Formats: sequence, structure tokens, C-alpha cells
Amino acid sequence: MPQNTRLIALINAAHAATHYALLVLPTAVLAMARPDGAFGDAYGPILALATIGFVLYGAFALPQGWLAQRVGRAALMAVFFFGTGLSMVATGFCNSPVALAAAIGATGLFAAIYHPVGTAMLVDAAGDRPGRALGTNGVFGNIGVGLAPAATALLAGYAGWRAAFVVPGVICALLGVLWLRLPAPEATAKRATQTFPDIPRDLVRRAVVVLLAIAVVSGLVFNAFTILLPKLIEERLGGDPRLLPIVGVGAFLTMLCGAATQFTVGRMIDRTTLKRIFLPVSAVLVPGLVAVSYVQGWLVLPVAAVVAASIFGQVTVNETMTARYISPALRTRMYSIRFFVGFLGAAAAAPLVAWLHERTGSLASATLAMAALGVVILLCALAFPDREEELNPALWQAPAAAE
Repeated sequence: MPQNTRLIALINAAHAATHYALLVLPTAVLAMARPDGAFGDAYGPILALATIGFVLYGAFALPQGWLAQRVGRAALMAVFFFGTGLSMVATGFCNSPVALAAAIGATGLFAAIYHPVGTAMLVDAAGDRPGRALGTNGVFGNIGVGLAPAATALLAGYAGWRAAFVVPGVICALLGVLWLRLPAPEATAKRATQTFPDIPRDLVRRAVVVLLAIAVVSGLVFNAFTILLPKLIEERLGGDPRLLPIVGVGAFLTMLCGAATQFTVGRMIDRTTLKRIFLPVSAVLVPGLVAVSYVQGWLVLPVAAVVAASIFGQVTVNETMTARYISPALRTRMYSIRFFVGFLGAAAAAPLVAWLHERTGSLASATLAMAALGVVILLCALAFPDREEELNPALWQAPAAAE
């Protein structure tokens, strides 16, 4: 297998591992919340322990661009694999809320490395077709998102909640061994030296403002949806604890719809402007979230699948915005800032979902709150530039045409 292909494969696997690692607790809590357990029997307080993980996940995305310039992106990715994996293993041995919060926090801290560093390496390796590479990468991220509740439910149901953390942690660390065996992965960084077009500054500023605004809102919506989905399915199917494996599989199938959309969007991005994809994908989100707030029974699965398709389809568009409007020299820093801002919003998801569930006894209010934020995403889509030069960068050098 060519070096570049192996590099992309491991970066894709890292994306799956990142989202998987952060989403074990929202399903494992269904097995951990017991009257005789070490963490009590209340869903909300245990779920809220995930907050520190998401906070550190967002906060430590910011310095990754600075660290990458000093220690190298390849070294940081090795730290990601081993740090995230061993932190998950440690989570499986926790016996108190304080220890659990610390281990979840460590997982978030090491997982923060992936998006700024791994995404920048992927874009450099992809060359002139970043849309397809980012779309495929997004599929792997969604596999991690969807596999987390399914595998966690199965492991927790048949081997206990501790195994739900230890098994994927070991797998993540083993991926780190494969990464160390990859010869000179930084060699692909030479693509970053390719000529980048001189895009008008006003358009770059406009794209960056929209991108950062989207990051805050979509980060919260993305995280809240992935956190509440297992509990939402459980509630709508009657709340029977014996349905835990079915809940996990249902969540996985729902997320696969998001993965399929992300793959399709990735292929479309290389053939059309970003706005022409972003706008219709965003328009589906608000009515989908309103509908999922009220549907009951098995109907929740197809409606949630539509919401997942909209949420995850946007992710590929957002990541390609950086690739098309930010020069390679600044790209890792921009990804760091974008994911820092985005995951600050994401950090609010766990306490928001927990608080709204405690206050109302259901997740309908949480999904309605997400629908309100979906309106902001739609406005951002309307404000984003729609320029044919995105598809032919050489046109940026010609006199700018009026929009």
C-alpha cells in the first residue's frame, strides 16, 4: 500500500476513534446509573461528568497549530493515539465520580489533537480534490459516532460498562503502533507549499466570520444530537432496559444515514460551490428537529436519520470552507481556531441536555432548543459567498466579478 494511502487510512481511523472515544459515556451511562452503583442511579448527573471531557477537547484544540510547528504533526498524532487510548482504558477502572471525570477529561484532552492536526494533514495529502477526501474522512467520523452507542450498548450489556471503555481504548493504542510504523508521514506536507490563489480579503473575512459563527452553533447542535440520541430512542421505544442493545443498533443505523450523506456531499463539493450544497442541507435541519421532538415509537428512527443527514452533511462543507479560502501556511492554525470555537459550543451540549432533561423529564425541549439554533445555521448558509472561482482557483487572479 502506498505511503500516502496508508497515511490517509490511519487519519480516517483516527477520526473514527476521536468521535467514538467522546461518545462512550452517553450510552454507558444507561448501564452505570444503578442504585447499587458507584455513581448513583440518576442519568443527568453522570452524563454531566462528560462536560470536562468536551471542555478540554475544545480548549486544547487551540494550541495544536502552535505545537505542530514545534514538535511536528506526526509526533502529535502519535500522542493522540496513545493518549486517547490509554485514557479510555483508565476510565474503565474508575470507581468514583471524581476519578471518572478525570479520566473522561484526559480522553478529551488527547482527542483534541486530532481535528486541527489530522484534518490539515489530510487536506495536504488530498491535493486538488479535498472534497472527496474530506467526505470520506467524514464517513469515518460518523462511523465512530454511530458505532459508539451500538458497540458500547453491546459491550455494556454483555460484558459490563467497564469493558465498553477498555476494549476501544486498547484498539486506539494499537492504531498508534501502526502510526509509528508509518515512514516519514510528514513528507506529505510538501503539498502545502503549492501555490494558493490570492483571494480578495473581503471575501476571506466574510468566509471566516461565517465559518466561526457556524462552528459555535453547529458544534453545540452536533454534540447535543449525538449525546441525546441513545436516550431519545430509549424514551420513544418505551424505556425498557432490556432494549439497550436495540437502542445502540438503532442509533448506529441512524448515524449511518449521516455518514452516507457526508460521503455524497464530499463528492458533490468538488463539482459545485459550497453554498449550493450548504443551503439545502441546512434548510432540512429545523423542520427535522421539530419533527423529532414529537414523533413516538419506531418512527423516531427515520426522522432522526434525516436530522443526522443534515447535521453531518454540513460538517464536510464546513471543513472544505477552510481548505478553499485559507492558505496552506495558515490552515493548521485556522483549523485549531475553528475547532476551539466549535467545541466551546460543543462543551455546552452535555450540561444543556442534562439540565433540560432534569427539568422536563424528556428530551423534547432539548431538540426544540437545537431547532432554534438550526435557524442560525441557515442564516450563516445564506451569508456565505457563492463564487465560481472556488472550482477554478486560477479565476481568482482575474478581475473579481460582481456577485
